[in-house]
Amino acid sequence: MTTDYARARRHLSRRDPVMREARDWFAAFYADSFQDIVNVSGSEDDRFFRMALTYWDMAALFVNQGAIDEQMFNETNVEHLFVFAKIEPILADLRQTWNAPEMLKNFEALVRRTPNNEKTLADIRERIKMIQTMMAERAKTQAAGA
Repeated sequence: MTTDYARARRHLSRRDPVMREARDWFAAFYADSFQDIVNVSGSEDDRFFRMALTYWDMAALFVNQGAIDEQMFNETNVEHLFVFAKIEPILADLRQTWNAPEMLKNFEALVRRTPNNEKTLADIRERIKMIQTMMAERAKTQAAGA
């Protein structure tokens, strides 16, 4: 195992319980607008929001710098595409509001190299909408049965 790879692996450990909690939180989080992000700011969820995004930006940095093989990373992982698909529509607003033009640049660069990334991200957003609809219907059914 190369030194760079071993170091990257330690940094990206998915076993960290707080990081796992943040990634789980982000999986269930849906921002329909920039206002949804504003509503999270300052709350307990804000740290999960920031933690999940910085995790993927750091992972992308390791891939972009060659510490993790890009093909291997992409063949064993799609979570980063789901995260980016969720954040992409509001990324420009985040960068402008937080005066951070370089925010998530590593993450974005990695995703943009994904073949057919625009279609892939659009397809993911459609799947996310379907999941949201199914979850809302399930909650409605459960509420009616309670």
